[in-house]
Amino acid sequence: MVDAPDALLEELFPDRPSVVDWGLDRMQAALAEVGGPHRRYSSLHVGGTNGKGTVAATWESVLRLEGRRTGLYTSPHLCSFRERIRVDGSPVGRHRLLETAVRLRPLARELGMPIFEAATLLALVVFAQEGIDAACIEVGLGGRLDATNVIEPDVVAITNVSLDHQDYLGVTVEEIAREKAGIVKPGVPVVTAETDDRVLAVLADAAIDGGAPFVRVDPGRDVRDVRIGEHGTTFRCAGPGGSFRELRTPLPGAHQAVNATLAVVALEILSSPPSAKSIQAGVAAVDWPGRGQMVWLRGRRYIFDTAHNRAATDAVARTVDQLSPPRPLVAVVGILADKDWPRMVPAIAAAADAVVLTSPHSAPPERRWRPHEARAAAEGRSSRVEVVEEIGGALKRAALLAGEGTILVTGSCHTVGDALRALDAEPFADR
Repeated sequence: MVDAPDALLEELFPDRPSVVDWGLDRMQAALAEVGGPHRRYSSLHVGGTNGKGTVAATWESVLRLEGRRTGLYTSPHLCSFRERIRVDGSPVGRHRLLETAVRLRPLARELGMPIFEAATLLALVVFAQEGIDAACIEVGLGGRLDATNVIEPDVVAITNVSLDHQDYLGVTVEEIAREKAGIVKPGVPVVTAETDDRVLAVLADAAIDGGAPFVRVDPGRDVRDVRIGEHGTTFRCAGPGGSFRELRTPLPGAHQAVNATLAVVALEILSSPPSAKSIQAGVAAVDWPGRGQMVWLRGRRYIFDTAHNRAATDAVARTVDQLSPPRPLVAVVGILADKDWPRMVPAIAAAADAVVLTSPHSAPPERRWRPHEARAAAEGRSSRVEVVEEIGGALKRAALLAGEGTILVTGSCHTVGDALRALDAEPFADR
């Protein structure tokens, strides 16, 4: 994955290029050189298009409440690189990261590792140093050649597959599915919540070829009685033996009930699955900022929800409709230039009373969209569309338009992160 400029990331690996240069040889060589730290703990691996970070965060929450020392590796981050590498629910300290990165820099330089590979190596090494029991690891981009695909997981989950990153993964959904199915390992159970028969066929074939048990979570059959409210989503999901149990996730949206069910089903496949009590408590305690996050800040109601493709913006629009927040609803939207924003913007605009298009400063300059060009995609869908390129100004304008209503901040992780930073609401700032 191409990483955004980040002060800490630049300090950790100042000379590593931020490019996509796929291949596992460098990671394998680096891990062998440092003694195979990824083999000192068990791991769970999740890929897919949308929801994979949520699944990884849910795994981590459940396993931690089961009493295991956990590691969580996700990407990208919202405000700080430290969010990506967590131990027992908290970001690893800056000093630990810098100390370890200094030791790894010569090796990363010698092998020519791009920055995402160097960051992945850092995470795997730090997890070993911290003595974790289980690592919950999210794929960065694709799967087959992603830097995380060097781990030896106990279970693999593939959330879903839709059109995204087509310049890297393929033009058709089947081609993209084949790349994502590359994380399937011989004999390792594979769980998916995909519903598209074309994708299911690709995933099932990969499982058969690898002699891996294949488990499908059917959202229409295995997830029932979904109720969405301000404090999250309550639902019933299928359990062992065909029984159903009620769970609650603090993340709002029907899609989050599916993500939580997928996470739970994958956990129950483990040779030592967590208890029912830990599952219930862990799902309820998952901490995953910027994903349907509803908060009061400075006397106003905000919803922060990242969305980087059409399927995600559709889910945001559905969730907002189901939540029925106080109106007017003003959407602050910033999407990267290389995303399918002409099809993404209308879905958000149709759900909002007004739209303020903005451009996140933290995004790499070459990936920043031109919100004035996107204005036409929103007009006619919402009663009012404005452009305020600077995020602080966009939030102020949204607050004026919203009055006592609700402000939705959505689009790129950069947009949500920049907004949280501007509002002094950075996640984990006190840890």
